[in-house]
Amino acid sequence: MSARTDRCVRRSERGAAVVDFVLVVVVLVPLFLAIMQVALVLHIRNSLVAAASEGARYAATIDRGPADGAERTRELIESSLADRFADDVTASQTRVDGYPGIEVDVSANVPTLGLWGPAITLHVSGHAVEEQTP
Repeated sequence: MSARTDRCVRRSERGAAVVDFVLVVVVLVPLFLAIMQVALVLHIRNSLVAAASEGARYAATIDRGPADGAERTRELIESSLADRFADDVTASQTRVDGYPGIEVDVSANVPTLGLWGPAITLHVSGHAVEEQTP
């Protein structure tokens, strides 16, 4: 190969690394953001379920009521996540497998990563059977 053809080959490949980088980044960044979004939603969902269940168990004790369970759930959410996730917490008396019980419901909006889509709304609940005096 002559020196002239060597120079032509090198010139024709100039800038190819930049194009390859852009093509790879266009695929990898959205994939990375999607994986992070799933991880964020699962973390928040699991934390909310744990707080709602604990709040229901707390409210189901003999000397407590549904309002105590909702307050306990709010405290747990605020200590493990942000305060905004504890805005919509309700507790009520219900029946769990035919027995009197407590149900704590939590609704929260999880922000999206990146530039697409509205916030993801999660609805979770925790149940517990009320303690009975002997």
